[in-house]
Amino acid sequence: MAAVEHPYASVERELRGTAFSHIRYEQSTASTNDDAAALLGDPAAAGLTIVAEVQTRGAGRKGRSWIASPGSALLMTTIAPHAVPTANVWVVPFGIALGVRRALLQSGVRTELHWPNDLLAGGKKIAGILCVSRVLGEHTYVASGIGINVYRTPDADAAIDPPPAFCNDFNPSVDRAVLLRDILINYDVWFSTLAMPQRIARVWERLAGLPKPYTILKDGATGPVTVTAVSLATGGGLNVVHADGERETIALADARALR
Repeated sequence: MAAVEHPYASVERELRGTAFSHIRYEQSTASTNDDAAALLGDPAAAGLTIVAEVQTRGAGRKGRSWIASPGSALLMTTIAPHAVPTANVWVVPFGIALGVRRALLQSGVRTELHWPNDLLAGGKKIAGILCVSRVLGEHTYVASGIGINVYRTPDADAAIDPPPAFCNDFNPSVDRAVLLRDILINYDVWFSTLAMPQRIARVWERLAGLPKPYTILKDGATGPVTVTAVSLATGGGLNVVHADGERETIALADARALR
């Protein structure tokens, strides 16, 4: 009996010859990021994308859970095809966001970049990015995890607060395989620009519409503050201006931007 192909085998064939042509499909796994983290630094895993139908312990930023009902999302983690200069690792999720944004646009879904690691559609979260890394001195192996809400199923957003957006809210014919293919094609294009982190930052700022208002909740604060976000700081923080004119850099680890 012939072996049954996984749902993204056709994408592998289309991407043959690129740095991102190897796809591993899991019907269920605890976390594609955890799976990829165990492979960082293994030459055989360079450029590998792990895609799961279900994650039982999917994680978001700052220890929050990523919730996706079976069949509703594109859940994937891609291992970079080679090590990245450690000084440039901070810009990886912003570059990833640019690639995902373009792929979603190619699928008819217009999104907004939202610091630090989200994409919004219609003001609601449609995708999140979380990277894992292994630092070896001046070079770091990195993998980028992405969760994209694709199909709104009857129970897709029952446990998610605030309610998210889904690709098929905007384009009923969105296909996960096409979306995956376009994301990986975009990776193949943008990855060479990691040597120019400030260029990626400026493109991200422009497409994110900065300067613009942001509502920031700092860890330990009694409530959020509204500021004007003006630019990305080296390291991934957000340079902001308060209502009284005070300037501040909000560190990635110290706050979150509310929607």
